[in-house]
Formats: sequence, C-alpha cells, structure tokens
Amino acid sequence: MSAGRLAPTFGRQSFACLRPTSTYLRPPPGYRFRRPWYFRPWFYIPVAILAVVALFVTVFFSSVVFDLQAQANSFDLSKLDQMESASVILDRNGKIFGQIYVENRETVPYEKLAPDLINAVIAVEDAKFYEHHGYDLLGIIRAALKNLTAGHVRQGGSTITQQLARNSFSLKERTYRRKLLEIFLAKRIEDNFSKQKILELYLNRIYFGGGMYGAEAAARGYFGKSARDMTLAECATLAGLIKSPNRLSPWSDRANSRETRDFALDRMRDLGFISREQCGAARAEKIAIGSRQNAQGQTYAVDYIRQQVIAAVGWDRAINEGYRIHTTIDVNLQRAAEDSLKAHLEQAEQHPEYSHHTYADYAASFRKAKASGKMAEQPAPEYLQGAAIGLDNATGDILVLVGGRDFEHNQFNRALQARRPAGTAMLPFVYATAFERGMYPGSVVEDSPLDNRAVMIGGTTGILGEWGPEDADNHYEGRMTARQALVKSKNGATVRIGMDAGIEAVLQLCSSAGIRSPLRPYPATFLGSSEITLAELAMGYTIFPNGGWRSSTPHILERIEEKDGTLVWDGKQQSIRKIVTKPETAYETHSCLVDALQSGTGKAAYTQFGLKKFPAAGKTGTAYDFTDALFAGYDSNFTCAVWAGFDKPHKIYRGAFGRELALPIWVDIMNAAAQSYPPGEIKQPSTLKQIEICSRSGQLATDKCYDAVKTANGDTVQRRTTYMEVATQAQAPPELCNIHGEPRARLAREFGSSDLPRAELAVNVNEVMPVAIKSPTLIADNDPYDSIKPTVIPDTTPQPATETAETQKGESGAGTNGVKSASNTASANPPTSETTQSAPEIRKAVPVEQIRKAIPVQPQDRQPAEIRRAIPVKPLDQEDTERTLLRSAAQPPGDDVHD
Repeated sequence: MSAGRLAPTFGRQSFACLRPTSTYLRPPPGYRFRRPWYFRPWFYIPVAILAVVALFVTVFFSSVVFDLQAQANSFDLSKLDQMESASVILDRNGKIFGQIYVENRETVPYEKLAPDLINAVIAVEDAKFYEHHGYDLLGIIRAALKNLTAGHVRQGGSTITQQLARNSFSLKERTYRRKLLEIFLAKRIEDNFSKQKILELYLNRIYFGGGMYGAEAAARGYFGKSARDMTLAECATLAGLIKSPNRLSPWSDRANSRETRDFALDRMRDLGFISREQCGAARAEKIAIGSRQNAQGQTYAVDYIRQQVIAAVGWDRAINEGYRIHTTIDVNLQRAAEDSLKAHLEQAEQHPEYSHHTYADYAASFRKAKASGKMAEQPAPEYLQGAAIGLDNATGDILVLVGGRDFEHNQFNRALQARRPAGTAMLPFVYATAFERGMYPGSVVEDSPLDNRAVMIGGTTGILGEWGPEDADNHYEGRMTARQALVKSKNGATVRIGMDAGIEAVLQLCSSAGIRSPLRPYPATFLGSSEITLAELAMGYTIFPNGGWRSSTPHILERIEEKDGTLVWDGKQQSIRKIVTKPETAYETHSCLVDALQSGTGKAAYTQFGLKKFPAAGKTGTAYDFTDALFAGYDSNFTCAVWAGFDKPHKIYRGAFGRELALPIWVDIMNAAAQSYPPGEIKQPSTLKQIEICSRSGQLATDKCYDAVKTANGDTVQRRTTYMEVATQAQAPPELCNIHGEPRARLAREFGSSDLPRAELAVNVNEVMPVAIKSPTLIADNDPYDSIKPTVIPDTTPQPATETAETQKGESGAGTNGVKSASNTASANPPTSETTQSAPEIRKAVPVEQIRKAIPVQPQDRQPAEIRRAIPVKPLDQEDTERTLLRSAAQPPGDDVHD
C-alpha cells in the first residue's frame, strides 16, 4: 500500500456479527456461591491431617525400621555357635556318668540328631519353616489379633529362627518392639545360615526342663541315651516340652507330658512326616523316664572331680569349654556301691534298737520344704550315714567314691573329709609293726585283763574290754598266738603287742602307709581311738596285697581333652612306689587277715552275705560304744573301705558291729569288682618258709603236742595243737615245744610245798578288816571277760573269840582272789596231838570312813562333733549301771564286814 492511500475504517456495526446470540442467567440477589466438595474444609482438612499423620508415621516407622535394622546388624552372629557347653565326665571305660556346667548342655552336629526329632520340632513349633524367610507374617498377624482380644500378650507366633534369635541374644521382653527386632534379626540369620544349620543351633540351645539345655543333654537326662538313638515317641516327648519345659516335664507331670507328646505325633501325621500306623504305635508306647538325680549327675564323685578339674584348668574353662574329662572311676562299681550303701543302711534303720532319724523321714520333709520354698529352714540331716572308697592297689586310682547317702541332702564328703575313729580296723598296722621288729604270727601273746589306766579308752578306770569288742560274748582266752589274736580281734593282746613294738614305731609305720592324720601317741591308738579319714585307711591297707609298698597318693583324674581330642591337661604321674614294710611282713599280716575274713570276725562275708570264692582278706572295725562301724579289705587288684555312723557321734545301737553294717556293703562292692577285675593269688615271698609250730607254746612242734579235751558227750580225746605257720629264718623259733616236749634237766633246786621258805608277814592280817568291793570295776552290763572274781564275804553269824590253830590254818587258805585272812602263827608253830594252842584274839576292825572319789571335770567347751572324743567315765558310785555298755554284776549284800 502506498503512503498516499488511506486505510479502511470499521464501525460498531461491523463487529455486531461477533456478539453471542445467547444471554446468561444471572444469580438472583442474595445467592451465595459454593466451592466444589474437594475444596471444602470438611474434606481437605482431615485429608491434610491424615497426610501429616501419614508423613509422621512414615518418618517414624522409617526411623524405627532403620534403628531396628541397625540394631539387628549390630549383633555378632558368630555368637550363635558360642554356647556354654558342659564338660563331660567319663569313667575309665569311656562311659559318661556326669557333667560340669553352668548350663547342662552338650552340643552335637546336625548329623547326630534324630530325623524324627527334627520333624517333631518343626511340626509343633514352625510348620512353614522351610517356606518362610525368617518370619511368618500370617502367624504374626494371627498372634497379634489373639493378643488384642485377650488384652495382653498371650501368643508369640515366633518361627524357629525367631526363637533362635531370642534365645541366643537374650531378647526376653514381651513387647512389640522386641518382636520386630526378632523379625529383622531372624531375616539376617536366614540370610547367613542354611536351614539345616539353623535347626542344629536351635536344638543345641533351647531349654528342655530339668536343668538341661539342648537335645543331647535332654535325651541323656530323660531317657539315658544319645539324641540320635531316641525313638519316635521319645522325640515327640521332647518336642512337646519346648513350650513350657518345667510344667510339661515328665518328672513334674507325666499326664500333661503324655498329652503334649500325642499332640506332636498327631501334627507329624497331619503334615505327612509319619504314617497313621507309626502314629498309633508311638502313642501306645510306654516311655521309661530316668531318675532326676542321675540326670543331674550331681554325686559326691562328680563334685570331687569338679573340684579337681577347676584346680587343674581354672573355673571359666572348666564350666564353659565343653571338655572331655577322663577319670579313674569305674561307673559299674560306683553304681553298685551307691545302691548297696543305700539298701543296707535302710535295712539297719529298721533294726528294733535303732531309735534315731531315718532317711525316709528326712527325704519327705526335704521334698516338702523344697516345694514350699522353705529350704533355708530345713535342718541338716541326722539320719544314719555311710561312705565307701575303692582304690586300685597298683596305681592308687580311685575306682569308687561314695561320700554319703544323698548328695542333695548334704554335700559333705565323708569318704575324704570326715575323720573317724577307725576302731579295731587299725589292728593290722600294730601287728605289722611287731612282725617288722622280729615277732612272727606264731609268737605267743597274752590275752588277759589290763588296767585301763594304762590304755585310757573311754575313761581311766575299769578293765580293758569296753573298746570295740568284735563279739557280743567276747572273753579273755589267755595265751594265744599273734595270728589268733588278730583273727579274733583281741584287744588285750593287741595292746601288749603294740607296747612291745613301741608306740613310736607303730605311728611311724602308719605315717609311711599313707595315714596323714595326726595320731595320738598313746596305747589307745593301737585300738583305733585316733581319728583318720576313710581314704587314708584304704590307702594304708594297700601295702598288704602289694608286698609292703603303696602308690604315692590316691587320684581321680587321668586327663582333660578338647572335643577334638586335643590334650589340655595330663594327670599321669610317675609311678613311685613308697616302701612301707618288708615283703615278708606284709605277707605275714596278709595271711592273718585272710584267716580273719574266713574264720574270724569277718566270716559272715561268706556264710551270710554271699562273698564269692576268690582270694580276699579284710578286717572289721568297731569303735567305742558302737558309734562307728567299718570294714576294710582287699584282693590282689582292689582295696575297699566302708564306714557307717552318724555325723554327730552317738551310738548307732547296741551290737552295731562292723560285720553287721559295713561288711555287707563291702561284699557287694568286692563281688562287683571281681567281675571286672578278676583277682589272683597274692604270692608268698620266697624268704618265708612253712614251719609247724605248737599253738600253745609258739615253738617248733613235736609228736607229743596234744591236749586232752572233752567232747560233747563227756569223753576225753587228744587234740593236736600244731599248725603250719609262715616265718623267715630269723623269725622261726629255734627250740622245740617246752609244753608238750621232752622234760629237760632243771638247774634249779626243787622244793616240796612244805619245804618252801616262807617270808614273815610284815603285819598281822588278823588285825586288818577285809574290805569288800561295793561295785564291780568293769563298766559293763555283764562280765564278758570273766574279770570279776569272787570276793570274801565274811560270815554274818558271830564267831567265837578264840579258835584252834587248826581252824586258823584252814581259814588262812580259804580266800581265792579276795582278801585272804591267815594266822602268822599257824605256819610257824604246827599243832601237836597232845596240846591245843589258842589262836590270838581277833580284834574287830574299826570301820574306816569311805574315801571319796574325785569326780572327773567335764569339759565346758565341746570340740566339733566331727572329732570323736572319749567320754570320761563317772566314778563307780555315781555310774548308772542300767546304761553302761555291759551290765555290772550284783553288789555284795552289805557294806559291813563281820568278825
């Protein structure tokens, strides 16, 4: 367009066609405009709040998840394998008989677990174990709903992996946070371990009740077998215990335990692990449950082994490392000893004269106190106790160790810790000392009364005899051989032999034999008044079968190993023989102890208690007033000592001899030992020779060594008095019997009875009043030793003032063992037929005031009850004759002495 050309113009009419043809309705006056619903406050405000809450929850949950994940990652999964494992105690033959533990657990690999046990646990605890990855979401939701309904946590819904996490890392709180942590930790465990390893860790860690952790310990405790050897019913029983081990334990409630077992079997059937026939057979099976005490394994032997192991390797290693502890114990002998001790002591408690506490009564009160939680108020047991120990003669190995009747009642080991009077079981050491110093078993000794002031047993008065008689009708037998004195346990002869040998020599031999307890240097020690331990007595007796030597010390540990066999501690000791006596002395004493067992105080072992026919020897022991009963004996391989008595010393009952209480227990142990360790003959040293001697003189026998004895029908027969004895050439008597042999020329002049020179009496006995004994000097109910002799009891009728010399002379010899009255003129001036001489006037003696006896002062502070002390005897005029050991004879009819 050119510049000169004008542009066109448009008017209003030109745009009229562009206006809309329709018109809008305008709201009426007063109308209020409403926003859409999504812009309204009732919608967007709650949505905003929910969004904020959701954001907060998301942030919180994210932080919690992050925190739980971090916490789960902080756990060291290597600790899953680090379980406190019990150290297993093995006997000398490799049999398990105890454990040392904080938690009674023995870990085993997956391959040593029974497949039925694994299936039973999965069926009961986690049916989807092989399907989930550590947690079961549906199970958790189900458990959460039940817990919400109940108002508290009732069901966990945990998988096996979650349970492993909880038990391994002590996640014990019953909260939802702990549950969430379990889930994260279980997932992490599943990421790092296989299903098989998880099952192995789980079954080795969980608690099965009765103080037992892990399937292996539970199987041995409940059923006495390994976990891989359990039956289907036994596997189901263990699986049923997991939910509530103590309440469902077959030791606590057999009915509930059986019900949970059947439930486990039904679950296994429903899941296809077993058939219907297998389920029915297992449900019908009757399961034998072992003893709870045996399962716990806490006995005196195990406790002593535990002490020795801790001393060897330390506390932490002993109870946590799971060592295999090899010991010298023979579990078969141990069980035989424990069973025999309990059975025979229970029998002794049924004796009519037994009036003390019994084991059954205390056991009932103990269980009641334990159930009610009042153990602090339970007193110490006071029933009849016992102990036994058995040693290997050659090595000193302890094969048997029983320290009491029940370890749970009292843990004091009476075989090792208690010192008791050995009583007459100490006699062999006295005779061995005498044989060592020149005497031999055929030497003649005197068995006659001794003044107890020289021995001081049970007091300072009376005649020796109250101490440990081995027979109720014991009596003095006069001259006898040393062999007979030991076989018959003659106290009077023993004291004389010990005094001849010397107290110091006897004590020295006892010390060399292994008796470390202090022995009092008095004659009473010959009869066992000093206190020693049972282990020392057993060790001392080993010198007789060993030929005069013993091992160094008794021991119970052999070695300690890791599970893989790596040696941790070796208890082998260099074999050191300690020489105590000559071989000849040991064999001479042994031969006497053989006779003591076969025909002496121990003969009931064969005739009554069933000792089998094998070479053995032994000696009974009975302490003063029947407070302790013992028996110690041996064969060529094994020595055993048994004790019975009370912790607080007092009389068991009258007649409680060692042969009654201790001997039958010893017989049971020796019979069991002979089966495992067949004994042989103990060889006689070549330096000992057999010689024939006369038992009356102790000298070489002659063909005239016979005694005239009367038979039951009154006939007199000649009995040979000789027997074969053992002696060395130095011990053998050099002369023939001087009682039955040829008469020998006497160098001394012989006088007739009327020609014997008579000494003039220093006083006129007619002027001295005989004093009759008011009561016997023997503190006893009767006189088993025939020690009380008749005393002169003057005639109660008045006697004339003067008598003939013949009458005086006759009366002078009338006394026996009482006070004799004689005329000193009767022997000096014999009567004639022409005249009758008057006897001097007998003056009446003025009664002498009774001399009061000193009363022994009773000690105010008594010594501990474990140490036995001799009880001082009261003065005779204050003694209660009804309560003495042997009832006294009747008193004289009166105190006055008549002329």
